[in-house]
Amino acid sequence: MKTNPMTITTRSIRCAGIALAVMVGVGVPSRPVSADPERLVHRYLETRISPDAREVAAVEGDPPVGAWSPHVRDLVIRPANGGHAARVELPCGRVPQCWPGSLAWSPDSSRLAFTLRTPGSHRYSIYTVSPDGGGLRKLLDFEGTLTDLRYSPQGTLAVLAVSAATKEVGAVEAGAPLAGDLDAPPPEQRLAVVSEGALRWVSPPDLFVYEYAWRPDGRGFVGTAAPGDGDRNWWKAKLHAFSRDDSAAPVIYTPQSGQQQIASPRISPQGNTVAFIVGLMSDFGSTGGDVYTMTLGTGSARNVTPDLHASVTDIFWSCDGKLIAQLLAGDATQFVDLGSGQTAAEPRVLWNGQESIEVGGTNDSTACPSGVQAVSHESFTAPPELAVGKIGQWRNLTSVNAGLTSSARVVSVKWKNEGYNEQGWLLVPAAPAAKMPLVTIVHGGPAAASVPSFFGPGLVPRMLDQGWSVFLPNPRGSFGQGERFVMANVRDFGYGDLRDLLAGIDAVERVAPIDEQRLALLGHSYGGFMTMWAMTQTARFKVAVAGAGISNWQSYYGQNGIDEWMIPYFGASVYDDPYIYGRSSAMNFIRNVRTPTFVYVGENDVECPAPQTEEFWHALKALSVPVSIMIYPGEGHAIHEPAHREDLMKRTLEWLRKYLQ
Repeated sequence: MKTNPMTITTRSIRCAGIALAVMVGVGVPSRPVSADPERLVHRYLETRISPDAREVAAVEGDPPVGAWSPHVRDLVIRPANGGHAARVELPCGRVPQCWPGSLAWSPDSSRLAFTLRTPGSHRYSIYTVSPDGGGLRKLLDFEGTLTDLRYSPQGTLAVLAVSAATKEVGAVEAGAPLAGDLDAPPPEQRLAVVSEGALRWVSPPDLFVYEYAWRPDGRGFVGTAAPGDGDRNWWKAKLHAFSRDDSAAPVIYTPQSGQQQIASPRISPQGNTVAFIVGLMSDFGSTGGDVYTMTLGTGSARNVTPDLHASVTDIFWSCDGKLIAQLLAGDATQFVDLGSGQTAAEPRVLWNGQESIEVGGTNDSTACPSGVQAVSHESFTAPPELAVGKIGQWRNLTSVNAGLTSSARVVSVKWKNEGYNEQGWLLVPAAPAAKMPLVTIVHGGPAAASVPSFFGPGLVPRMLDQGWSVFLPNPRGSFGQGERFVMANVRDFGYGDLRDLLAGIDAVERVAPIDEQRLALLGHSYGGFMTMWAMTQTARFKVAVAGAGISNWQSYYGQNGIDEWMIPYFGASVYDDPYIYGRSSAMNFIRNVRTPTFVYVGENDVECPAPQTEEFWHALKALSVPVSIMIYPGEGHAIHEPAHREDLMKRTLEWLRKYLQ
């Protein structure tokens, strides 16, 4: 299940008489308060620097109120040393779903390749453009989805493609209608090279390829793949070797246990070592774990970050062959040097700060030989901007969001519970009342974390405007404290993590003037489950909002489109161990609920199907507990349409006001 779209993070401050360290984010100048509280935040979805370090390309745009992802997206190319930015004129115009993506610079920096979605369809094209934004040239039209363009060092372009796709790639996207022969083979995402206006398949037709990396000699690839439905089977993916010359794909690494998933394969510049992240991960794309490396051709892998009290969220190789890891270490983001990656060594910290940094992870996110990167960065109090420079020496390239700031005071709250060191973020209104309501937002996952993120006009700022404080806890099962902490809720959903959450609220009440009689609980996805579950276990909350939740793990197992994620967490299928699923199902304790609850979900949610929300709503309505429901038509696990986002925000605020004021 995916991370809660309302996830956020912050800087430590002095609050309620408790002195905490202030960490200043790199390259973020102080800015005046914006005169327009509803001004949209410009966001950068994807960034790539050219190999010669002269140009920075980005997919970017302004999300509508209440949303994070821009509905209209631009492709912009900027000189890395400043100067005029060129917006590429897209063939389909500046309209919703005319979306550029998968940016890839040619090795000589002469062309930028990108994919372009045809609005209202699952059809894509590939284009290239000059560094000045002109000379647009079409390489390919394709009846299906295209993602993850990458050039080999020799200039050959590769891509992941789904022919005749029935949905967008990713389990958070709206699912195809459940009709017809459900046993028919699913469309697979295959690895291909672009050649003379067509695709030449590299991977076999029975594998869904999730990620890949070119070998430096350009003769093949290493990638993660699994047979069958791509939404469902990532948790069984293995590391494969692919050749450009045939469709054989031998397995070179198999995860050692059901509680290991693999992500982010990266091949060293010398071509002899592949590094990848291994850990318990509840979602493809929400990455955290330890770093493993293996010498290609040996078949054995080694953990080079054993006993790490942090989660590795991304990796890449430097120009001189050093393995660099990005970590979430409690409330800090870190970049560390792991040396050659051949043996376990103490990570050498290159940068540390309470800020979110998006590098892109792939080896082509760093220009070589200069070592310069292009990153986007933000915090709770500083809006996103692009920056360029070597690691830890980034300087701002843009000032698009200049003037935007947050008046909230932000505290990194830390507490201990049952032997675990835990952390969460508290956002306090600029002018706190003597006693404030507290809205706790539980992130999705559960393998994810609330991290620093700047809120544009939307739900959280409006909560703060109401005089409510907002708490973003990272209970057991979250990234940031190491693999032992991530695995601590295995076969224990809703028990230890709920105790952590409640202990976190106690910790908040020790540092801020919170009104214990006005507590609210919100969550989406796993956070939606935790909200539904908590209502059956405690009467501490005055009101609740559960998005895309799970009310009955036993029925959920047969309803969702991603059930393989459950095996590592429950230890067996529901058919082999129904008890362990039943003990964490809110429906088995539903008569305990007294808390007024608003529930919502997307009509075509693959990850947390609508019947789970409907079942919870039906029960509360039958038991005369105040309840409201909204099922958003055509939406998947993520609610995309601006009108739906606006409606969701309105309904949520009205529901909270009704019971918190």
